[in-house]
Amino acid sequence: MFDVEKIRADFPILSRQVNGKPLVYLDNGASAQKPQVVIDAITQAYAQEYSNVHRGLHYLSNLATEKYESVRGVIARFLGAAQDDDIVLNTGSTMGINTVAYGWAMPNLQAGDEIILSVMEHHANIVPWHFLRERQGVVIKWVDIDETGHLDPQAVIDAIGPKTKLIAVTHMSNVLGSRVDVTSICAAARERGVAVLVDGSQAAVHGPVNVRDIGCDFYAITGHKLYGPSGSGAIYIHPDRQAEMIPFVGGGDMIKEVHKDTVIYNDAPMMFEAGTPGIVQTIGLGVALEYMMQIGMENIAAHENSLRDYTVEKLRGLNFVTVQGTTADKGAIFSFTLDGAGHAHDISTILDKRGVAVRAGQHCAGPLLDHLGLTATCRASMGMYNTKSDIDTFIDALHLAHELLG
Repeated sequence: MFDVEKIRADFPILSRQVNGKPLVYLDNGASAQKPQVVIDAITQAYAQEYSNVHRGLHYLSNLATEKYESVRGVIARFLGAAQDDDIVLNTGSTMGINTVAYGWAMPNLQAGDEIILSVMEHHANIVPWHFLRERQGVVIKWVDIDETGHLDPQAVIDAIGPKTKLIAVTHMSNVLGSRVDVTSICAAARERGVAVLVDGSQAAVHGPVNVRDIGCDFYAITGHKLYGPSGSGAIYIHPDRQAEMIPFVGGGDMIKEVHKDTVIYNDAPMMFEAGTPGIVQTIGLGVALEYMMQIGMENIAAHENSLRDYTVEKLRGLNFVTVQGTTADKGAIFSFTLDGAGHAHDISTILDKRGVAVRAGQHCAGPLLDHLGLTATCRASMGMYNTKSDIDTFIDALHLAHELLG
């Protein structure tokens, strides 16, 4: 049984006040809060168990290595990967996508080869491909969304041409909440010999993910959105694609032997994990994922879908609010503008006075905002600890913002 009040009690920050009001945290799309078990694990790791990993044979090093490496298996289970070695540990989705850009795309793509992106992509899934456009002459092909924010998978499939080598697409828009049928895209791409990278930064926190069912080549996640520490994350890389990759960050751990005239690289996934990693951050991520799986990803999805439906109904009653992205199966993410408001920052500031935390700006999605004809929006994004009472407070704060700005 999903008990939201019990879950809320696990997050100490939710008991605090902001500007004299109880905190209503609706900025989960940017970064989620941390449960006490994650905070405790981080404290324990630094206070009683810290040492570098893979380096020593003493007790603390062995203990830290065991805890750190066990997270690879937790992530594999969380994503439905076939084996632990399919998981490359890193600092988050940005690092994961850059690993693919430098380690796979750069050595395998030539001038004129194409990468397909949707207009909904986060900058982390755009800028690395611009690097290849600038430096290697790779061509970026864009696929638009419809007026509801839906990305038609057939439109992506139809964009595949003889020079297409990669499709890089979000699983869920961080601005609109739109879910993307990546399974259909991957099936068609696989028939055509095209690789697919899925940015799972938003989707992985809101419901179950199984990379084998999806059929993708790469799947990136970031820890700070998954109720884990910042500076933690991972990317799933199919073994066939690992075999096509080269390392692009050099240092310790990613090598077997180093000599004056030669170097022998480590096997994957260690080949892509140079230097001392985020040991404690990764341990914290493992605890966060175990916490989510214990609650049940299906249960989290059902609760958040209920919040989404409640919010949709409440916002329908506000004729001064325009919501961007209205697909029926969207996640509980609402980007909006308010009639008469000068800037999204003004709305956010007023809501903050009521203790309501939302995001304001372009949300690292410049091409999407250009497509929508907007310079900025406010974004309210829900997590598993949010309640209908939170939504009611949010709606009341919107009324106040309208009174002051509309």
